[in-house]
Amino acid sequence: MIWTPGAARAARRIVTAAALGGGGVTALGAATYALLMAEAMVARRIVGRPTSEDGPPSDGVYGDHPGEPISMVVLGDSTSVGLGMTDPKDTPGVNLALGLAAVAERPVRLTVVGRSGAISRDLDAQVDRALDVGPDVAVVFIGANDVTTQTRPATAVRHLQDAVRRLRESGAQVVVGTCPDLGTVRPIAQPLRWVTRRWSRQLAAAQTIAVIEAGGRTVSFADLLGPSFMTNPTEMFGPDRFHPSARGYLQAAYTVLPSVCAALDLWPEPSPERVEGSQYLLAAMAVEEPGTEVTATRVAGRAVGPHGRWAMLLRRRRDVVSPHT
Repeated sequence: MIWTPGAARAARRIVTAAALGGGGVTALGAATYALLMAEAMVARRIVGRPTSEDGPPSDGVYGDHPGEPISMVVLGDSTSVGLGMTDPKDTPGVNLALGLAAVAERPVRLTVVGRSGAISRDLDAQVDRALDVGPDVAVVFIGANDVTTQTRPATAVRHLQDAVRRLRESGAQVVVGTCPDLGTVRPIAQPLRWVTRRWSRQLAAAQTIAVIEAGGRTVSFADLLGPSFMTNPTEMFGPDRFHPSARGYLQAAYTVLPSVCAALDLWPEPSPERVEGSQYLLAAMAVEEPGTEVTATRVAGRAVGPHGRWAMLLRRRRDVVSPHT
């Protein structure tokens, strides 16, 4: 795992700009902003424009268990709807619902309000719909389209933080899958791949800080599909080589599942695999290691330390049995 104090400082600048209500400079600094915008335009042509097509309808009650259903909503972009899938059971939402039902031994009522092509500013309308069902837990997948549509990081982070805060104020637990590393998308060539990787990871670190401050918890996607793509590209990514395949979506869902269960007090905290420290430092660490969760904590009874809010980084196991087996 590689992290630098510079990455933590960059994330802090983005969140500070978001708090002040401005667009802020990009994570890479004003001097390189014009170059980054030009590179982002190339990236958009390579991976295509956002599509209005969504995944298969997947709302419903899952899990053959007695009791009152747990209400779970899924918000965000194409990952949230399982773009490219035709069978609901291949979407992240259904995999999460089945996994949560198995752990809780209760049914789960799933409501998906995400939309393909969504960026962070679209979360406001999605939250309106989510609150109508009174969710117990909300899962958010967002960030990739903010990179490819050239959204300023501070603007994206501000919209995400507002969405998390509204959901938390309604009583819902919130788990956010942060921006994936777009540098793992092979149709994007160097040096553009390096640019998108740096942008993606600095946005993910800033998302982590903003979500913690709003009362949620994050799970890092980082290059979750990167190593698997290198060895099994046809299995982990769909035909467009940008969106995951059914297996890729399953891996994403089961990376988030332990944190969803923990948020609902259904999963024990792994004591040996936890690190406590400043939220800025842990956010920079998390984006380098897929599957790591970051959430707020207290140290010596205090929520804030000399270098910002205290946070806890958890390395959770992801080898959960699929509910389909």
